[in-house]
Amino acid sequence: MRIVAGTDSEGRPAVVPDLARTAAGRGAHLHPTLACYELAVRRRAFARALKLGQGLDSAPVGDWLAQQQ
Repeated sequence: MRIVAGTDSEGRPAVVPDLARTAAGRGAHLHPTLACYELAVRRRAFARALKLGQGLDSAPVGDWLAQQQ
């Protein structure tokens, strides 16, 4: 699953799923499992992979994965 830096439903900076894989800019890939997501959060991998500073909310990705279960 491709993820990109975007905004959540309230307009705050967040990591969001790019299911169509067409969003512009740097993206990162993640196995579409909750275990892989939780490991990435623990390692702070999203900000590093997207080359952005801290402060990105990763909840939209976690919410999407939880709905898929």
